[in-house]
Amino acid sequence: MFKYDGAHVTNWKGKIIEVNGCTDGEGRHTDAVNKHDKLCGQWDVVYADEWKGEPGPGEFNENFGLYVERPFYIVSELPKHRYLDIINNRNLVIKSKNGRNTQTWYFHQQSLTIRTKLNNQSFDIHGSGKNKDMQIWSTNSNWW
Repeated sequence: MFKYDGAHVTNWKGKIIEVNGCTDGEGRHTDAVNKHDKLCGQWDVVYADEWKGEPGPGEFNENFGLYVERPFYIVSELPKHRYLDIINNRNLVIKSKNGRNTQTWYFHQQSLTIRTKLNNQSFDIHGSGKNKDMQIWSTNSNWW
């Protein structure tokens, strides 16, 4: 028997349901393990009659703190307040405001990614996350 206990789905022996390997991947298996406080063992229960559905264009996504498909700029808090921009059609840098699509971003609800208005590509970490350099790339919803 299982019960919902705070953020955990727990059985009578104290085992919780956990996402295998704590890896967030489509179709990933779940396991019954000893209780811990990692995110892979925490769950929300959302009753079907209370679920509002995914936010649509112009609506606020509370989990990501952004409005869906509403264009925005990302501005540095450094003294010159430069804008996040794209150079060489790939690399992210900061530059003075110029009004180009290379500085305009939007939140894409289906992929849960931040995309550029330039070509609809998303934030990405170079080298599949094995590097520290940020770039834009074809949307894949991975966050290394």
